[in-house]
Amino acid sequence: MIVYMGCACADITPEEQAEMIGFAKPDNLSKGILHPLEAQVMVLKSTEETCCLVTIDSLGFTTELSDLLRQQIGETLRTSPEKVMLCFSHTHSAPNAGTEDRIYYQFARERILNAVSEAVSAMNPIEAAWGLGLSQIGVNRRGDTASVDNRIGILKVADSYSGTLKLLLLRVTAHANVLSSDNDFISADYFGVTRTLLKEKYGCEVMMTQGAAGDIRPKYQQDNAEFLEIHAWEEPHKKYAENEKEKYFDQSKAALSKMADAICSAVDSIIDEMIPQPITRLAMFSMHRSFAADVPSLKRAAEIGQEAAQMAGIDGTGWLEEVKRLHRLHIKEQLADIEVQYFCINDGCLCGVANEAMCRIALDVMEQAGNPLLLFGGYTNGCSSYLPTAAEYDKGGYEVLWSNLVYYAYHSRVMPLNRDTADRLAADIVQGWKLFLDKEEKGK
Repeated sequence: MIVYMGCACADITPEEQAEMIGFAKPDNLSKGILHPLEAQVMVLKSTEETCCLVTIDSLGFTTELSDLLRQQIGETLRTSPEKVMLCFSHTHSAPNAGTEDRIYYQFARERILNAVSEAVSAMNPIEAAWGLGLSQIGVNRRGDTASVDNRIGILKVADSYSGTLKLLLLRVTAHANVLSSDNDFISADYFGVTRTLLKEKYGCEVMMTQGAAGDIRPKYQQDNAEFLEIHAWEEPHKKYAENEKEKYFDQSKAALSKMADAICSAVDSIIDEMIPQPITRLAMFSMHRSFAADVPSLKRAAEIGQEAAQMAGIDGTGWLEEVKRLHRLHIKEQLADIEVQYFCINDGCLCGVANEAMCRIALDVMEQAGNPLLLFGGYTNGCSSYLPTAAEYDKGGYEVLWSNLVYYAYHSRVMPLNRDTADRLAADIVQGWKLFLDKEEKGK
């Protein structure tokens, strides 16, 4: 099989002041640019397959807007939307591209579509190799020390004829919120700093995708980051003096470099052992599963609203009104179609869902499949609500309950998917992977 690859990069940094979405604080308008935002495109073609991977510096578009972009990319490539995978970095220092600011979405979409066309015009035959580095760049912010994914999945792509290194594709696992809620500048967070460092060192394009980081905060942050994340709505950064703000900002910039250095060290430790080989497997496909989220009783909704207000200063007035509206319509549950998308190349596979999946799900997928190169992640083809495991569902808290009071309008649900969803989904993901392998084997 001869596979051709083209890649291109688009600058999607807003040209004007923009509303930021990573932290729902009272004043979310950007005050400048710390790091540019990028969207990077990889197009792969063989006689049997045409597929496209796009990595985007954004918290994540809604699934509806993501599907629209996938459709338009598919039309450009004359393939189906199922052959287009969008992977969002989930940086918390990016513009709102969802329900509030369609202007920015249109701007980013046009830049990305242009990059797709550029990638198609720069196709070369390639070979590839997977490697697995290890680095603890994340910490489980809900206290589950056993649920941390230290895998740095690395795909090394080289020109088939010259052997020239063309691309490094990384999959990492840690929230892209090294910069905390007191940051007012647009930034790709540690993704951007890491890409720059690797690109300078290896002289090739660098793309990064996010793992199951719903409960994984970055290992390196400013000293008060955990407090700021929960209490962003209270504008706590106004409580400390200007000299302290500068101190914390310096800590954040240093933390960005530490994250990048840790990832680069993991790449350095293994890259020379990764010898690109001809492509023998190339596929991108999806499976769909339907899950439900129960609408809480009015009594339970009032309890959740009170708890969120007391613990995190969240105003749940709009959310409570939405719960009441659903009750008036006698709606007891809200359904969700979950798309699981797979991108398989040689012996490795990226797969993902739009949810903010908790890390244990990725570890369960790896263990059940018996394949550390089956790399599950979230923020794929959009950003939907948190997807907790059963154990974390029972604990409640911000990732399970309180976040819905802020982001329910983006996710079209007032509660997370039901308690057993994560276990069922992990089993389905592994089954889908094995069915693909079986079908491929029978086709030989």
